[in-house]
Amino acid sequence: MQSELLRIPVELGGVPIFGFGVLLALWVVGLGGWLWRQTNRGMPTAEARGYLPVGLMVAVVIVALPRMFPGGLPIRGYGLMLLLAAVCGVGMAAHRARQNGLSADVIFSLSVWLFVCGILGARLFYVIEYWETRFATLGFPNNVVQMLMFTEGGLVVYGSLIGAALAFVAFCLRHKLPMLALADILAPSLVVGLALGRVGCLLNGCCYGGQCDRVWAVTFPMGSPAYQDQLYAGDLERGLQLQEDASTQPPRLIVRGALIAGQPDSEQVATINGAEVHDMAGAQRVLSRAYWSGEDVTVALRDGRRVIGAGQSLPVHPTQLYSAVNAALLAWITWTYYAFRRRDGEVIGLLLTLYPISRYLLEDIRTDEAAIFGTGLSISQNVSVGLLAAVAVYWFILLRRPPKLAFSGANPGLA
Repeated sequence: MQSELLRIPVELGGVPIFGFGVLLALWVVGLGGWLWRQTNRGMPTAEARGYLPVGLMVAVVIVALPRMFPGGLPIRGYGLMLLLAAVCGVGMAAHRARQNGLSADVIFSLSVWLFVCGILGARLFYVIEYWETRFATLGFPNNVVQMLMFTEGGLVVYGSLIGAALAFVAFCLRHKLPMLALADILAPSLVVGLALGRVGCLLNGCCYGGQCDRVWAVTFPMGSPAYQDQLYAGDLERGLQLQEDASTQPPRLIVRGALIAGQPDSEQVATINGAEVHDMAGAQRVLSRAYWSGEDVTVALRDGRRVIGAGQSLPVHPTQLYSAVNAALLAWITWTYYAFRRRDGEVIGLLLTLYPISRYLLEDIRTDEAAIFGTGLSISQNVSVGLLAAVAVYWFILLRRPPKLAFSGANPGLA
């Protein structure tokens, strides 16, 4: 796990980097130059103006960075892999587009909206799924800040798929592009991006698996999601199993299963990381802050004794790497199958058939998602089942159509 790779200072040698500094100037000049070049190459003025809201949003973020990160901008392993995923995915799609006589500018324009809407959908899905356990306990405005910290992890693939799909449909309708043919071009890029993103998950410590005794098992340090969840469950050798004791009025918070002074015991909690806590809700707020900041967890009991959690999590399955290998194989399969397709939509259909199956199986190893709806299945497994049912209908309709491919070597651009 290597959540933070480095930190860029707010200013260097007295020269501001963020805020109204060097980065903002480079962004304005770079965006302006790119739009001028694209306009000269034939991009419609209305299309060029469509990039201005995105450019303004990025500029506002650059100006606000010194307030958000007064100690410098942290470069996260997850965010860096996300950026690399976007670059590789766009490059592959642009290469395939040129092979089909489609202007690469179409891919570049589409990728901006797919990336933005995909991130929004993935983050919104994650926030909804983990609202009660990871955001509601932080209180306003801390929970709002954490919602925006997507570069630290917390993106759900199916949420990304929904957000990107909506942007994709809107883009194709606006520019009168063949949806299925364009989706086939993008399919391998989606899973290449996923493969690199899962490496980011390993660096971030999220999306971990259940306990494992294999030689390839991994452990995570204090502050990681795996450590925190094992801490709450009392699974660690010196774990903290927090409970509300309802036998007293008002209820008191006690810690069970911890080795205190070498002996198993159960005692009332006074503070966690120096903050007084009286119930589970208060404990969750403090523990959530410790999770996001990577702090150690220390519990002080009423009698003055202290309990410190173990330094590492128990060994778990590196499901991040399993998922990365799975996505890389899907990328190879869809990239190779493209040359053998007979109808537009077969490649994306193949991806939407294979991915839910592999994701369903991988969810049996992961332990970071609880069962929902009384099904005994995680939210991702439920979505996988629903997606497979929808794809079965999709294949039934698609295979009834005569073989036909939209791109035949012309050079269509944006309408």
